[in-house]
Amino acid sequence: MENVILELDNEIATVILNRPKQFNAFDLDTIKKFSKTILKISHDPSIKGLIITGRGRGFCCGGDLRWIESCGEDYGKSFHILSSYFHQGILEIRNMPKPVIAAINGLAAGGGFSLALACDFRIMERSAVLRQAYTSNGLSIDGGGTFTLPRLVGMSRAMEIATFDLEITAEKALSWGLVNEVVENGNSLNRCMELMVELKNRSLSSFAVIKRLINESFNNSFENRLEKEREALSFCGNHPNGREGIKAFLEKRKPVFNKI
Repeated sequence: MENVILELDNEIATVILNRPKQFNAFDLDTIKKFSKTILKISHDPSIKGLIITGRGRGFCCGGDLRWIESCGEDYGKSFHILSSYFHQGILEIRNMPKPVIAAINGLAAGGGFSLALACDFRIMERSAVLRQAYTSNGLSIDGGGTFTLPRLVGMSRAMEIATFDLEITAEKALSWGLVNEVVENGNSLNRCMELMVELKNRSLSSFAVIKRLINESFNNSFENRLEKEREALSFCGNHPNGREGIKAFLEKRKPVFNKI
């Protein structure tokens, strides 16, 4: 049985974690395949967007602690190896110039929680639950969670989640800004596909530039941001999508993007 499934439909890739009995936890083989698949998608110009979800009742519950235990007494070494592959995948998700949406169909905990937060958008089913889970197991957060979490919910709430390992319902996740939308059970993947179809008809070059600018914004001065925004705007203005958008506006019609 394939533990990572890649489906392609209408220029949209869907990556499905397929270890349902383990709530799609990452052992070494799974995380290697996952990160390799994400890298392939990132560099495939025929793919316009990515959806990540899980099979069964879980989205992903992070690192497989049974695998960690099976590797021997040096748990630290096992985590070091596992997280190195995990972080390769997370970096590709954050850096790829394509929209990435998490279809949170069930429990997202530990690395699965960080994985969901690393995506550009998150659609969560009503019965799904988020948990950071690390600290309840005497561990610390990886997968970029200490970067994304406080930026989504603020420092105080992030500390609360990290300290007390709150079980976060879909309604609470929405009110706290952890997810973009809550849908009925079984509908997360379909809703993500709807959003991807809409995104495909927007200027993907604009999306790529804005994603990069927002990613960089936390590490630069305001003056630097202004200059980077000026450069990006000039780039977009000369891009075929920018030219089409301006022309369509002047001609009072709907633009047709991404023709190249």
